[in-house]
Amino acid sequence: MYVCICNEVTDREIKQEASKGACSMKDLRQSLKVATTCGRCASCAKGLLKEYLSVSSVELKAA
Repeated sequence: MYVCICNEVTDREIKQEASKGACSMKDLRQSLKVATTCGRCASCAKGLLKEYLSVSSVELKAA
């Protein structure tokens, strides 16, 4: 699904960036330009990043 309409960023792209090491909105802004135009996507993008990072840490602990 599209998270940032202004810059055509999807939830998959956010998850890919997180898997590459993005761990903050600053990282997402630099790599994907999320929340750099109107900013309406910021809370959704932040939530997805947080969710993905917490799932990743659980998977690491289980391994």
